[in-house]
Amino acid sequence: MSFPIVQVDAFTDTPFSGNPAAVCILPAQVDEGWMQRVAAEMNLSETAFVVRQEDGYGLRWFTPVSEVDLCGHATLASAHVLWEKGHLGSDETVIFHTKSGVLTCEQKEEWIEMNFPINRESPAAPPDALVEGLGLIPRYVGKSEFDYLVEADSEATIRALAPDFQLLKTVSMRGCIVTARSDDPRYDFVSRFFAPGLGVNEDPVTGSAHCCLGPFWSKRLKKEELTAYQASTRGGVVRIRILGDRILLGGRAVTVMQGDLL
Repeated sequence: MSFPIVQVDAFTDTPFSGNPAAVCILPAQVDEGWMQRVAAEMNLSETAFVVRQEDGYGLRWFTPVSEVDLCGHATLASAHVLWEKGHLGSDETVIFHTKSGVLTCEQKEEWIEMNFPINRESPAAPPDALVEGLGLIPRYVGKSEFDYLVEADSEATIRALAPDFQLLKTVSMRGCIVTARSDDPRYDFVSRFFAPGLGVNEDPVTGSAHCCLGPFWSKRLKKEELTAYQASTRGGVVRIRILGDRILLGGRAVTVMQGDLL
């Protein structure tokens, strides 16, 4: 038996930018170990596995080395594939059942808008290995359920970072978000995301990190709607709307490769 697999660049409309994710639509549940091996074979920051259910779709995300509880760009990619391949009409809402609860996606013209839970941070004392591994003097450090959030003094500092990933790997965390106000008037803030403990030294565009970044910058900038740029080498744009304890994350997506797992 073979399974179709599609590679999508998320949070971009330009091939070979944004964040690539593999999406595998399965006819039924499969062995967890098999999914992990496929993710290792794809060697992308995330591979998503989608299974039709009576009331939507089951969705799981795997890095090359482990399963994660929440992933934005592979959710965006999965919704894009379901619409593009005709599993759902373009006017239908995608309902995903995940380890982080029910997540929904809707098409808004050329954009896909995802409804995610907010993941607020609170002030935290940074481990020495975090500060040393990043190689910067933080303006602020917070910690969410998943990640450390480190505010830097400028966009230039963010872009110039060259972390010590072996040192960051020793910090107990899913990953580290670094962020600053944007110098570009098109964007409210910029960020980068490092997760060497998950086998992903730098994630190109991290939707789930914006569940934390959104409320962080909304409070400081006194805005409910923001536009963010993740300043990795590939780069990507995320639109944000705050709705109480939920956050709407908007992005675009483009298919770059498709085939079959044999």
